[in-house]
Parts: sequence; C-alpha cells; structure tokens
Amino acid sequence: MRALIVVALASALLAGCSAPPPATGTGGAPAASGGQPQPAPAPGEWFTDRAKDTGLDFVHFNGMTGKFYQPEIMAPGAGLVDIDNDGDLDVYLVQGQMLGTGTPLIPPPPGPLQDRLYRNELQVAADGTRTLHFTDITAQSGIRPRGYGMGVAAGDIDNDGFVDLYLTGFGRNQMFRNNGNSTFTDVSKASGTDDPASWGVSASFFDYDRDGLLDLFVGNYLNYTLATHTPCFGPSGAPDYCRPEVYGGQPNRLYHNTGNGHFTDVTIPSGVAQAFGPALGAVAADFNRDGWPDLFVTNDEQENELWMNQKNGTFTNTALRAGAALGASGERKANMGVDAGDFDADGDEDLFVTELISQGSSLWVNDGTGTFEEQSARLGIRGPSLPYTGFGAAWLDFDNDGWLDLLTVNGDVNQNVKTLARPGDPFPLGQRRQLFRNTGGRFEDVSNSAGSMFATADVGRGAAFGDIDNDGDTDVLVMNGAGPVRLLVNNLGARNHWLGLRLVSKGARRDAVGARVEVRRSAGPVLVRRARADGSYASANDPLVLAGLGTSTEVPRVRVTWPDGTSEEWSSVAIDRYTTLVQGQAR
Repeated sequence: MRALIVVALASALLAGCSAPPPATGTGGAPAASGGQPQPAPAPGEWFTDRAKDTGLDFVHFNGMTGKFYQPEIMAPGAGLVDIDNDGDLDVYLVQGQMLGTGTPLIPPPPGPLQDRLYRNELQVAADGTRTLHFTDITAQSGIRPRGYGMGVAAGDIDNDGFVDLYLTGFGRNQMFRNNGNSTFTDVSKASGTDDPASWGVSASFFDYDRDGLLDLFVGNYLNYTLATHTPCFGPSGAPDYCRPEVYGGQPNRLYHNTGNGHFTDVTIPSGVAQAFGPALGAVAADFNRDGWPDLFVTNDEQENELWMNQKNGTFTNTALRAGAALGASGERKANMGVDAGDFDADGDEDLFVTELISQGSSLWVNDGTGTFEEQSARLGIRGPSLPYTGFGAAWLDFDNDGWLDLLTVNGDVNQNVKTLARPGDPFPLGQRRQLFRNTGGRFEDVSNSAGSMFATADVGRGAAFGDIDNDGDTDVLVMNGAGPVRLLVNNLGARNHWLGLRLVSKGARRDAVGARVEVRRSAGPVLVRRARADGSYASANDPLVLAGLGTSTEVPRVRVTWPDGTSEEWSSVAIDRYTTLVQGQAR
C-alpha cells in the first residue's frame, strides 16, 4: 500500500516516520545541480507490459460490423483511481457495445460487455519487493452504465473522502457516487448531471469558483446518431470513417457543484456555451497565474477553446488571441489528447496536444500570461510525431531527472494506403507509442530505446498516468481500440530520487485537485507540479504529485498554493516516499 505520511505540526511528522526503502540513485549529473538533465539511460525495457500477468485480462470490443460507425474509432479511456482509500491505485476500464445490427467483424471477448473495475492488491515486502495483482470487483461494485463507453473522470463530489466517477460515452454521461465500501450508486439524475442524449468523451473535475466543491466540465463530441449516419469514402473510393465536419460538434456542459453532490447546469450563464466544437480533450490549470483555474478544450479539426476564469462564475474564450486556437501556420488541426505542465521550468503551464497523422503534435509554450507560441518544430516534437495519430498523452518525468518528458499513445483513424496493406486485419489502424525525453528544454525521441512496448503497434486511445506500484515513478495504463489493455510499468524512474505528495484540502478530506506545488532546492530550477486527475484523453489520472530529484539527496522546501488561493510552506519533507500534506497544517 502507498505510504502516505500525514505532515502535521510535529517536526517528527514533517520529516516522515515510515515509508518504503529509499530509491538508490544512479550516476550522472543531478538535475538539482545547475538544473541540467542527466545523461540518457541505457537502452532496455524502460517500460514493461504487466497487464496480463497481474490479472488485467480486459479486451476492448468496438462493435464494428463494417458500416463505419463513428464511435468505433474513438474509444476507450481508462482510470487510475484509489476507490477504496487503501493507498494504491485501482483500475477502471471502459468497454464498448454492439453498434447497430449485424455480425461483428471482431468477436467480443468472453463474458458480459461492460466496464470493468479492478481492485489493486499490491503487496510490498520489508525489503521493498513489490507483488502487483488486480482482482475484478465489477460484479459487486454496482456500476452498471448504459450506452457505449468512451471515458471516465474522477473526483470527490461531496467531500466525503471517497472519489466518485463520471462516465462519458455515446448515449451515456453518468455520475456514480462512491459509497465508501467499494460499491457505487448511480446518482446521475439526483446529482443533476444525467445526459443520455450527448456523446461525451473527456471530462474534468475542477473547483472553478474556489468554494471548496469540485465542479464538472464535460466535453461532448459529434452531433451524431446511428440513425443519422452518413456513408463516407476515403481517397481510394473505399468506404471509410467520416471527418468530424460531416456531423458538427455537440455543445459541451459545465456543471456547478452546489453542495451535497448536487450540480446545476451553468453552461449558458458561465459563457461556456458561446463556443463549442467536437471536443476530445480537456485540462484545467491556472494559465495566467492569477490564482484561478482556467480550462483548455481541444476540438477535432476546429479551433481549440481557452476559457479564462473571470473570477465571477464566468469564462471568456481567449484561445484565438492567446495563440492556442490554431496550428503554427494558422491551420485547423485534429486536436485530441492534451496535458498542461511546466516542461521548461519557468513557472507556468505549457500545453501539449496530440494531432492527426501528417499534422504533427502541438507544443504551445506559455509566456506566463496565458499567451502561447506554438514551438513543436523548434523543440523537436513535430517532426518525429508526423507519422502518427496521437490520442492519450501526458507530461511525466519518466526517468525522475527533474524535467518533464512526454509519452503519447497513437493509433490511426482512417484506412490509408499504409494500413490497408495489412491483409486480414479488420481494424488496421495500429501504431506504435512514442516517448520524448526532455533534455533541458528540448526533446529527443527515445522510443527506440524504451523497450518492446514502444515497437508494438496498437490502436492506442486512452492513457491514464500514475504510480501503480508505489515505487516512486510514473506508470501508464493504455487502452486500445478493439484490443487488449496494456499496463506499462516503469522500470527506470525509481533508480533516481523523488518526492511524492498527496495534497488534502482543509476540512474536505479529499485530494486538493488544482493545487500548485513548488519544489525548491539550493541549486537548479524550481520544480512546479500540479495536483490533477484530468488531461490525456478520456481518462482519469493519479492526483498525487511526483517530482523527480535526480541523484540529489537534498531535502527540498515545498510550497503549496491551494485551490482557494492560500499558500503555505514546508521546510522539511522527506524524499523517496509519499507524504500527505494537509492544508493549514504547515509549521
């Protein structure tokens, strides 16, 4: 179980009192010395797929019958969520259904076609050896969602200390309340968030009005039904999936949490209804450093939206004038997965967005005021990403050298000449994953060095990021369309030192989603990280903060700016373990 040490007033607790054995540092210059990244690690299995041998036997079913229905190519997402508060991350996997009538081209997996919830049974021995295993608890969980699943978002809607789930999909946007005993109750109608007519993909819980209650944004995709399905054709004249412009976007939803797990639809009065497109990704972060969370929404082949918080319950879309609506040449791009993070260690949140094949992923660099410049080509991202269609993605420090790297999950959406050359594959859209290493502000594609999982082609869609085995590095749960789940366990990061934090809001008993962390050391840049569960694509991430420290054993100072705008500092937080910081309990 994850060692979460509550830091309170006593100095003994500030230093930490019980935790897994410290990680062993490796050679190379520490990131803490002058802020330089360490030399690239040696080739090998930096990530290993552990899904099958740990009990994650899930295979996605997309329900395709040869009619090229749009939902077939857009799912699924996944969640890394500690549903039982035992300190380790459980796994939520989103399933599809039959679409229309006919014989499926890919047979469904055994058992009922439903989302699956797996409990993490992690065991950590005294010597630090970890045994990772998952048990399917779907049957007793009470989770019975309707419709064709797309994604999952996680957040504690009633501040009872147990994380709840919002499930998006084609004909399903539903809320399930955590009962505190590993079971859930469908509170969609009671909570005011039921939406059976929309096609939701990504959703984000964030406290936009700083009242201590998590609000909810839901990004909806196309104005599409099976009854309005339109046949489309590729360049060769063969049937293919349509471009999103054929159907147009569906309005998004913003729900204000009014307490006790009840929400009011404020899409119109908040201003968020003023612009929408086929939304696929969403991430909340404070982009202009004014202490209030903003929202970035990616749209498929339409302008993105950057909703800047006006601090009065309303938002203004500044994406166009902020430089984040279009590509570097002013072109509309197929924007999909997204994440925000401070990759260049200048203290502000930059944006990374995955795109369609031949477009290249986008990297918008923030100048600190919420104005961006697209610099993917200059920083080494655009060229290597051109052959791929990206979906799930995140900033992560995979080697714990103190610099945020990038991992993308890829898979095509149209049957181009390359994919049609695979005879016998009814869903020939597979592509390899990519790993970009941050070398101090510029990126190097190190996919060929990262192991076999970065040479394997899957139809990658959702990706959830978190420390699944509590060893101090970031692992990746990957969902593939019409294929098996992958659990990419990080074998590399824990060789360096690290700082792990759980941030708990005062009086709320829940994770302080949106809190900003500054890790300060005697040398090197300040490491800025954010507690967040959103981002990527249709997936829920671990809200714990993980900061790599390289080979440095220095105990850093930690400053936390809480979601309500207050700040406090801890002068001594132990490294190489997870520590809980509670708002209002710094010395």
